[in-house]
Amino acid sequence: MISDKERRPTVSTAESIPEIRLISSLEKVFADEELQAAPYVKATALRGETFSFQAAYRTATLVKHIRVRAEVSNSENAGAASAIAPFVELRSVGLVPAELPIYADHDDNVLRATPGLYPDPLLPIAPSEGLTGFPGQWRSVWVTVRLPEAVAAGRYTIAIVFESAEGAELARETFELDVLTAKLPEQKLIHTEWFHTDCLSTYYGVDVFSERYWEIVERYVKTAVDHGINMLLTPLFTPPLDTQVGGERPTVQLVDVRKSGDTYTFGFGKLKRWVELCDRCGVRYFELSHLFTQWGAKHAPKIMAEEDGELKRIFGWDTDATGEAYKSFLAQFLPELVRFIRDNGLEKRVYFHVSDEPHTEHFPWYESASSWLKQFVGEFPSIDALSDYAFYEKGLVPNPVPASNHIKPFLDNGVPDLWTYYCCSQYKTVSNRFICMPSARNRVLGLQLYKFRIAGFLHWGYNFWYAQYSRFPIDPYKNTDANHAFPAGDPFVVYPGPDGTPYESLRFEVFREALQDLRALELLESRIGRERTIALMEEGAGAPITFDEYPRDAAWLLGCRERINEAIRATGGPA
Repeated sequence: MISDKERRPTVSTAESIPEIRLISSLEKVFADEELQAAPYVKATALRGETFSFQAAYRTATLVKHIRVRAEVSNSENAGAASAIAPFVELRSVGLVPAELPIYADHDDNVLRATPGLYPDPLLPIAPSEGLTGFPGQWRSVWVTVRLPEAVAAGRYTIAIVFESAEGAELARETFELDVLTAKLPEQKLIHTEWFHTDCLSTYYGVDVFSERYWEIVERYVKTAVDHGINMLLTPLFTPPLDTQVGGERPTVQLVDVRKSGDTYTFGFGKLKRWVELCDRCGVRYFELSHLFTQWGAKHAPKIMAEEDGELKRIFGWDTDATGEAYKSFLAQFLPELVRFIRDNGLEKRVYFHVSDEPHTEHFPWYESASSWLKQFVGEFPSIDALSDYAFYEKGLVPNPVPASNHIKPFLDNGVPDLWTYYCCSQYKTVSNRFICMPSARNRVLGLQLYKFRIAGFLHWGYNFWYAQYSRFPIDPYKNTDANHAFPAGDPFVVYPGPDGTPYESLRFEVFREALQDLRALELLESRIGRERTIALMEEGAGAPITFDEYPRDAAWLLGCRERINEAIRATGGPA
């Protein structure tokens, strides 16, 4: 009998040695093309920043069980190096299929428009398995350095070492990270990526509100906060988002409702637990789920209530949003909710929603819904994603969230505390983060948010793992476009780990870098003023940066951040 070992072809020592190149986080390494990325071997960073780069590698033949590790050193301060070492993480950049990379009439600022395997999920490297070198294929290791706020300033050398299964060193490359004295300031931008807890329940096969469910929810919230998400979509009732008309999403309603005739009573125990969980994780704001259906505010969300000892649906697609039954419900519910908000000190932390993405033909319904809510919660901010300036002009949306490709009228009219968002429709000209797009197009948003003083950013897809309209669940490792509905990557930025822990995408890591750029710019402005900061930021850009005009080049963007850091260094001081 021939063993597996005997079946394998003989591999020479030379063929098993990986070719390595250190490259920036703004590169995407495709397995089926030659690596064009320039070497990237040094950079600066602020204390408290999360810094990333990649180690691209390939072998001539199939080589399994390659070990990879990081060695951190500091010639001036060995103790500081050992303090950083535990915060260096290595992950393998996995490949996922993109059947619908982009719509047919896309612009030219994409890496590819063809279906295939694209780099995206960041996967743990099992010590027993290591990495695989595929014959002639470039792959990459994502290197993450989470710099503590108290880290000592100075130059750190991070060596990425590749070894054989037996521990023999095969190759190494070194990166120099110059940590500045200054500390990255706290994020001011309010940032929400819609959190779909029903997708967690479905994927992991756990009951909503079981103890296991709460454990998994908390892990995903921690990851969200770690990446700059400081506002969380909070399902008072099951959010009426991306739901097929007449269909239902799994119930994740945090407010208990009891119905007796036309009278309602409410329990806030689950909502209280949600708030406490979010507080533990560092969430600052609560985005209360929409109280009317998406695309028109014509109906009520799905609301479950106990009536005569039976849990049943009392409102939904068959409910007229302007009818007396739902208005009466809201008139009883909203004062109780406001009391809960006050009792828990949340007055400065909550935002309300009416309906997502209304259009001009929806004016009558949206106006009715908005006016009714204002009677009860008008003292609190209300936000909604939309694109038509008329909604703000008519006073229907006090805090509009226009799409980035429709933001100009809002900017021209000086709308205060302006937010923005993008989703599947923003695939021409403006920044976005689809899997097929270059990472520079993802990261440049940080500069735009800074220049235009944007107060908040919203995106609909933290972890939407359903087909469009929530018709059935999908496997995000196999289906990245919500069953051929949106450009691949639009529905989510995290993947489900097998133990209830999220795996980040490289797009999510790059988006965090965009938010860190924003914070660094704010720090610099506090030291040299806004006019000089913008001039420094736009140096070499060719034209003033707008939401649809900006440098496409990754090297320019990396250079921009280095200019910002060096200007911060020149001003001195630790903060």
